[in-house]
Amino acid sequence: QVQLVESGGGLVQAGGSLRLSCAASGRTGYFMGWFRQAPGKEREFVAAIVWSGGSTYYADSVKGRFTISRDNAKNTMYLQMNSLKPEDTAVYYCAASYLSAYNSSAYYRYWGQGTQVTVSS
Repeated sequence: QVQLVESGGGLVQAGGSLRLSCAASGRTGYFMGWFRQAPGKEREFVAAIVWSGGSTYYADSVKGRFTISRDNAKNTMYLQMNSLKPEDTAVYYCAASYLSAYNSSAYYRYWGQGTQVTVSS
């Protein structure tokens, strides 16, 4: 069993920054990822990282603005979000995948409870 706990969400103005954290207890996945879900929309992939090697992957909508990283010693993953836009408003979830695939929620077995990010215009 793996427990994932997100933190760091909040309210920020457009153009601002936030850093999300995801603390993991237990065995982390091959891929660790961030997803988000806005009201009335499906959960969408944001970013993923290969826990052991550090390779990173991003959705086109956040490429160049968001950075995913991890601290192996702390078993913690981060999402640095810069140049935030109102359309980034959503509940952000971290998740663990034990498959060699990363860009769909179907690949992820464990999920955190989510943290709200609200970007005002």
